[in-house]
Amino acid sequence: MQKKKELTIPEGKIRDYIDDAIRNDTPEEYVRQTIEKRLVNEHKYAATQIGVEYTIQLLSGRKRADLVIFPSDCKEKVQSEIKIIIECKKETIEPQNKKDGVGQLKTFMAVCPGCEWGMWTNGRQKEVYRKVEEEDGSFRFDDYNDIPPADGNLKEIDRPQRGKLRGASGDNVNNNLLFAFKSCHNHIYANDGLQKQPAFFELLKLIFCKIEDERDIPNELEFYVTSSERSNPDGQLTVYKRISRIFDKVKRRYGKIFDPNDEIRLVPRSLAYIVRELQNYDLLNTSIDVKGKAYEEIVGANLRGDRGEFFTPPNITHMVVSMLNPGLDERVLDCACGTGGFLVNAMTYVMTLLKEELTEQFGKPLKEWTYDQRLAYQDKVSELGRTNYFGIDINPDLVKATKMNMVMNNDGSGNIMQANSLLPPHEWSEDFKEKLSEALGIKKEDLRNHETIDFFDVVVTNPPFGSDIPVKDEVILSQYELARIWENKSTPGVWKKTERLQASVPPEILFIERCVQFLKPGGRLGIVLPDSILGSPGLGYIREWMVRNTYIIASIDLNVDTFQPHNGTQTSVLLLQKKTKKQKEEEADSGVRTNYHIFMAMVEKIGHDKRGNPLFKRDQDGNEILVSVRSQTNDETDEPERPQKVPDDQTIEAAEVFKEWKQREGIAW
Repeated sequence: MQKKKELTIPEGKIRDYIDDAIRNDTPEEYVRQTIEKRLVNEHKYAATQIGVEYTIQLLSGRKRADLVIFPSDCKEKVQSEIKIIIECKKETIEPQNKKDGVGQLKTFMAVCPGCEWGMWTNGRQKEVYRKVEEEDGSFRFDDYNDIPPADGNLKEIDRPQRGKLRGASGDNVNNNLLFAFKSCHNHIYANDGLQKQPAFFELLKLIFCKIEDERDIPNELEFYVTSSERSNPDGQLTVYKRISRIFDKVKRRYGKIFDPNDEIRLVPRSLAYIVRELQNYDLLNTSIDVKGKAYEEIVGANLRGDRGEFFTPPNITHMVVSMLNPGLDERVLDCACGTGGFLVNAMTYVMTLLKEELTEQFGKPLKEWTYDQRLAYQDKVSELGRTNYFGIDINPDLVKATKMNMVMNNDGSGNIMQANSLLPPHEWSEDFKEKLSEALGIKKEDLRNHETIDFFDVVVTNPPFGSDIPVKDEVILSQYELARIWENKSTPGVWKKTERLQASVPPEILFIERCVQFLKPGGRLGIVLPDSILGSPGLGYIREWMVRNTYIIASIDLNVDTFQPHNGTQTSVLLLQKKTKKQKEEEADSGVRTNYHIFMAMVEKIGHDKRGNPLFKRDQDGNEILVSVRSQTNDETDEPERPQKVPDDQTIEAAEVFKEWKQREGIAW
């Protein structure tokens, strides 16, 4: 993003997206700001067409409408010229509320002669009406899917056209795709009698269907519901059958994710609601950052497990991947992949490199690429996903969630596998060994033990932590030097490994060694670890092992609130490079270890507090700073320039400083 100019705003206030007025930051205001961004960035209304808190003259007095929209050619913004009225309420207000419900919206519409459309929303629910005058002069209000876009094309309200789908928008505060996902999930949870996790997986099925439909070129889009279908049981059943046909295609394409007998378990009415909320979005071409934030939040809220799982915040995954700098031809593994944040970021990072390479090769910017050039790019992306990106997790639900994340972002779902990464390779399931060996281009028999799995250039992971989930299985422990008992009795500070096994070992300790085993000689590792491993006197043998087997390139101390509000463990990121056999032998023979510098940093500001609330940069008087920027809804279309709050987050600076340090040290990767 390109910095333009700075503004400030007092604490507890917001600067309105449309008119720049300073208003109280309230739950109702959050809904309004989200809708304002949607009107400009998705419906393509000009900000000059939109009035905020517009006073409407009623028969009994005056009241303010939250938002009104005038025609683009309107010369005088008077009540008679209003085209659309929108009422935004906080989440606790229901549509049936006598004072603030849809009745208020209809009253506003009735006294505005030019007003044809109205929308009421509380963030969880949305009601849209078209005002139609009857022969006797009275009005009826017909239920519709959405208000029309700025170009007035009513056909797209009911059935979006390929090429006319719109990328979701988002910034540091509002994310419209997250807004839609939460609305859909809450609707399923409230109306279908499903618990949070089953409700999430039903939403997941429909996201798969939406993406499958977007990919089904050149056929017409089938993921849609018309206003009339949504409003009656027969129409809802028609939609259910239409989406079920798409789901049949999904099951055939993703047979490892969905069972052939799997079905959509939503009632037709709920299904129609979800389809309405998602049908106009272009999920494939929405910005990776917007999709990532929406998906990570909705997954984290529903799939967080009890095995030490706490998902890595997106800013940390960005920082670590940027520091590791994966290349176009490098294999990347996350052996405790969770929801796939590291893998999505790594592949997105490399896709940017690929775009830059092809832009230079084609001699033209992305917007001017021909169809064949775009196809060549997409084929290369699919090839990268098939050959270079691998994820393993013990939790089958998280494996499914990671595959969805990869599918939604870059079609790299094929190498995400369910397994216990810590098991001896010969005990991996036959199915897992077959898939892994096929993807790596080796014989299944070659996966014999921990010394035969060094296939990856980059390993990046946040393993499960915790002494409350220790590994006690001797078969597993026997593979690891870090599972032995180490002693430093004879020479203080010098650790020696014995052949005796510890009774139990926290999983994150074993993951350090397993990750290094997965690396090629010279390969590099980025891993999130609890600070006790770096500083506890009793764990000095772990540091001794790392020094013997790797070069410690960097240690980044993270703020204690990094994983809050879910976990308060103090953590750091370590970047390690695996030593070659020759390097280890030379050090052992000489008794002298290689002298080198280590990059060290403290990330004191992480962009949120211990409750998970976002924190933003402030000036010396305590006012929040806004920077006028132009960000992107997708890879090719710019949003208008708007003031945005600046996250109080040092991860970007840490990655940039590391890059400069790496160049000074002559480190090639």
